[in-house]
Amino acid sequence: MTRKAIWLPLFDELSDPLVVASLAAQAEEAGWDGCFVWDHIRWGAPVQRLADPWITLAAVAAGTERLRIGPMVTPLPRRRPAKVARETATLDRLSGGRLTLGVGIGGDRFGGEFSKFGEQTDDRARGQMLDEALGILTAAWSGDPVHHHGAHYVVDDVTFLPRPVQRPGVPVWVAAMPGSVQPLRRAARYQGYFPVNLRHADQLAEALATMPAPEGPFDVAVELPPGGDPGPYVRAGATWLLSELDPVGLTADRVRGVVRAGPP
Repeated sequence: MTRKAIWLPLFDELSDPLVVASLAAQAEEAGWDGCFVWDHIRWGAPVQRLADPWITLAAVAAGTERLRIGPMVTPLPRRRPAKVARETATLDRLSGGRLTLGVGIGGDRFGGEFSKFGEQTDDRARGQMLDEALGILTAAWSGDPVHHHGAHYVVDDVTFLPRPVQRPGVPVWVAAMPGSVQPLRRAARYQGYFPVNLRHADQLAEALATMPAPEGPFDVAVELPPGGDPGPYVRAGATWLLSELDPVGLTADRVRGVVRAGPP
């Protein structure tokens, strides 16, 4: 069964967590399966106001009972993995085990989110940071002491309790360009794949054909504009469809209309 989620940029009118929590509650009532949010700290004009995704997701978790939730995606290289370990375990417990963690290396294109704050701008280096951080998160969610001394991060004999509700840990979906070999291999090691800049269903089929076989249950999440035909993507392997909404000038009323129209 293919599941459907609203996918919200937390910009301007949607920078109010109470507005997003209300929209998520309406989505749950209308039969949607998930509510995922963008994770950005800056965006280009005309966007002016942005919300923190983790605090917003906490509001969504508290106001819903069934929706799958999560950041889609968080640029893990600009976050401290020890802090993310605490945030994910806490949010998973608050939501009763409904968190999915979308991750990627991020980019500087739309808001200068790395260069403006002195963060790492080299893609290869951020890929290494992403792999290292994911290793720390996986170890932290186990409840065992974490011993990590890497090129980018240190966790020296720390146990992260309480554990997430989900076992062995929070599902991880990895964002990757369809033709990028290393990110596809990374995705296959975790629980899902979120193709970035996907232009047509054939690209998805090709990417999945080149990906190593995942070891366990695996999700494929695809953006779909409202009114788009999900059929080709479902046949290509999509297990989740995420509503694609233009972030510029997006209003709560526009989202409310998509929500009330129901999942595709």
